[in-house]
Amino acid sequence: MNKCDQCIVRQLSSLKALNKDEVVKLASSKTTYTIKKGEAIFEEGEVTNGVFCVKDGVGKLSKLSANGKDQIVKLVKSGELLGQRSMISNEPANLSAKAIADMEVCFIPKSEIIHFFNNNNQFSMNLMQSVCEDLKESENDKIALVQKTVKQRLAETLLHLYDAFGETADKTLKVQLTREELAGIIGTATESCIRLLSDFNKLELIELVGKKIKLKDIKALKKLAE
Repeated sequence: MNKCDQCIVRQLSSLKALNKDEVVKLASSKTTYTIKKGEAIFEEGEVTNGVFCVKDGVGKLSKLSANGKDQIVKLVKSGELLGQRSMISNEPANLSAKAIADMEVCFIPKSEIIHFFNNNNQFSMNLMQSVCEDLKESENDKIALVQKTVKQRLAETLLHLYDAFGETADKTLKVQLTREELAGIIGTATESCIRLLSDFNKLELIELVGKKIKLKDIKALKKLAE
């Protein structure tokens, strides 16, 4: 059994409010899964009946657009919980969650979460704050889509990938998205995204290493993103 009291998810999420007995109860009720790159944790419209803790790896929350394209809403990493809002609202998931790198996740049944919610005030407060933060982030993304240029949004997204997920030994971004995925995040056509990346490369803001991206001038990218 994995030690839930030492898990990064408990340290970084609303689960940190659980006491020792509740952690023991949590450990006995959870189920651990390995999700391979490209596999789904849950699909849009699915009833999850619980929450998923991301213990390791990187995933994406996405929504299928009217034209059939997979629109990335958010990237997730270790320490995050998935499925909180749909569980609380008692609705099917409005987003899909898929692995973009191999992941290890733990599933906690809804019955256990509701028990903690009803009996631990700090946990319920933390959970509601987490949902509110997700909503705030979604609102900020919508505002950025209206108020910022595509060039600004691309610079901002590249900086976020660097800050949130880091780089590899060869200095390229650790999380490598396809050009189509990157275009979906910044709200533009794939061709426009490819063209902008080429422009950034010529300006020596970034370096394109095959399909990988290396950030060369972070200061200039930050200035551009403002």
